[in-house]
Amino acid sequence: MSQSPSLAFEVTERPDRLAEAERNVILANPGFGQKFSDHMALAVWRKGEGWGDARITAYGPLQLEPSAAVLHYAQEIFEGMKAYKHADGSVWTFRPEANAARFARSAHRLALPAMEEEDFLESLRALVKTDLDWVPDSTTGEASLYLRPFMFASEAFLGVRPAAEVTYCLIASPAGSYFSGGLKPVSLWISEHYSRAGIGGTGAAKCGGNYAASLAAQIEAGEHGCDQSVFLDSVEQKYIEELGGMNVFLVYKDGRIVTPELTGSILEGVTRSSILELAKELDLTPEERRISLEEWRTGAESGEITEAFACGTAAVVTPVGRLVWTDGEVRTGPEGEGGEVATKIRESLLDIQTGRAEDTRGWLTRLV
Repeated sequence: MSQSPSLAFEVTERPDRLAEAERNVILANPGFGQKFSDHMALAVWRKGEGWGDARITAYGPLQLEPSAAVLHYAQEIFEGMKAYKHADGSVWTFRPEANAARFARSAHRLALPAMEEEDFLESLRALVKTDLDWVPDSTTGEASLYLRPFMFASEAFLGVRPAAEVTYCLIASPAGSYFSGGLKPVSLWISEHYSRAGIGGTGAAKCGGNYAASLAAQIEAGEHGCDQSVFLDSVEQKYIEELGGMNVFLVYKDGRIVTPELTGSILEGVTRSSILELAKELDLTPEERRISLEEWRTGAESGEITEAFACGTAAVVTPVGRLVWTDGEVRTGPEGEGGEVATKIRESLLDIQTGRAEDTRGWLTRLV
């Protein structure tokens, strides 16, 4: 049973909220991560004092000293989730307790203070209630309010040690369908020169450094006509791990869906774990194990592997059309469209999130 929050987010509403007409123009075509709601949540942790100064205030620039530790040592973590407005006007989010737990695990790995689950959830409730008008209607599509909680070392200090002052912030951004022109398969480039993370590193934490480490490979992918890179393990460069920001599944013709097992260098995605749980209900057999690049190549060529897809909060499920490497490529699904299994999983998840299907697992949490 969850505890009551220890943080009360005091609300100071800005007098210059964006005009309704301007906001409606944004909500009609929000894109992703481009526009932000009127307010943000803030809290500060100080060594010896704990969390305090919790408030909802106007969205705007953060003031940092040039010596703020995060700018020098990247002591920072973040999360991502979505709020959906259901047909009755209520607003819900999907498995936020899983995000809260991962946020705490990431904090531990980056030597940051953990935030209690109920305080984390209270920040979501307080911001969404304040900026309720920014939540798009989800009943006929998949529009949502994307929520981005993050935490960083804000202490002004250049010594290499865990910061004695840390700032928590939550911002919100309306988001439309990730695929505005319909579900389109992406092409993946096998990264042979870069690793996303290594054994004992920060691969299982959701921190900015992991994403920064993936960008050079993403540029390389673009140079080879691909949308994203897929990373291999850093030891043998043999086993599939993940994309820069998404987990990977392979679909086999016998009904199995297989994803790389968590090795400590792979981020445990909330969408990934949800798919593993949902699979049996969809007459699929989920497996978590090591998958070699060679298995993917030969399985796709022989027809043993019928589809591949990536998954994450932003896109939910993204079909993979081509797997490309230096001297070859293989198709990993139907040409020009998403595969049957990927489409079924994506629709099943979206139906639960948007309230179009019954939530039989208690995955949804009401925010407003």
